[in-house]
Amino acid sequence: MNPWLLSISIAYLLGSIPFGYLLVRLFRRKDIRQQGSGNIGATNVARSGGTKLGVVTLLLDIGKAYAAVVIARHLVPGVYDVQVAAAIAAVLGHVFPLWLGFRGGKGVASALGVFIALTWPSAVGILLVFAVVFAFTRYVSLASIIGSAAFPLFGFYFVAQHTPMVKFGFLFIPLLIIVKHHGNIRRLMSGTESRFGVGSGSGEAEA
Repeated sequence: MNPWLLSISIAYLLGSIPFGYLLVRLFRRKDIRQQGSGNIGATNVARSGGTKLGVVTLLLDIGKAYAAVVIARHLVPGVYDVQVAAAIAAVLGHVFPLWLGFRGGKGVASALGVFIALTWPSAVGILLVFAVVFAFTRYVSLASIIGSAAFPLFGFYFVAQHTPMVKFGFLFIPLLIIVKHHGNIRRLMSGTESRFGVGSGSGEAEA
């Protein structure tokens, strides 16, 4: 098989593993899609299945996406474009998982995983942006949106290669995350978004 196609296929299948769904089903005997906000991401898992399961979900979602890029790096050594393509596929797999009828999370944790693999200084930068926004607002969604929007600024600064694939990937992944937060954006604008740790509403970002 063509190494590019193999890399992208593996990345999508890894990204599609619904760890949040599997962990809640295994340890709580519940369908996370019918709990809280209905999302399979770490935030909803933490609220509906417990903090420990939420943390494990977060780490596994980051890890699967990170692994997708690293595998592509080994399959096609020295070609950064294939790593970016694998990153896109991994995030798409999480957002549109094959195993759950293409209805998955919002891509925050998986995006962080691929960003760490692609350019860790940029990942540190967006984590700092996330932390500052969250500290001042307590909105996970707003912190996720602004952190994602900031990634291209860091990415294009720290990564010397600005090929069409790199440009596309560095813009597409943040845009996908922002679009997936359209409901959160509406609630933020109307003042009905839930702050983390306040109430149990569905207005949160999901990984």
